Amino acid sequence: MATKKRHWFLNILIILTIIVCLLAFAAHYKNWTRTAPDKMTILSGIYHHDVKFDQLDKVAWVDKIPPMARLNGFSAFEKGKGVYQEFKDTLTDKKVYVFVDNFENQKIHLVNKDSTQLFLNMKDSLETVSMFDFFNEQLESHNKISNEN
Repeated sequence: MATKKRHWFLNILIILTIIVCLLAFAAHYKNWTRTAPDKMTILSGIYHHDVKFDQLDKVAWVDKIPPMARLNGFSAFEKGKGVYQEFKDTLTDKKVYVFVDNFENQKIHLVNKDSTQLFLNMKDSLETVSMFDFFNEQLESHNKISNEN
């Protein structure tokens, strides 16, 4: 009996699909950060947010994020990523950005001067602590600069 050979196009399509799935998994696997002199970009898959240091108003620790309506994003197992909206603020368009790699650990709560909020933590709690210290230093240095002017 002769076996029917699969078309080469289907083989390439299967391989490309597997590669795209692996890239999507790698992109959402953790929060990726890039620091510039005036801002930090947080990227996780298709979700990204620029934290401009001169726009920071508050940096604080929180144990739990408040109940929110998810506009888009996902939460699975201990991760939660995407754009949310607080229940008390459903009449306005104030968005809350969530980049949480572990719901069990403490989260950094960043509030901008325009009242945009961001909840963030990393897989490694030590990395989260060092990032909290970094944001505090940036907030203090920008507050000092604005007080001198």
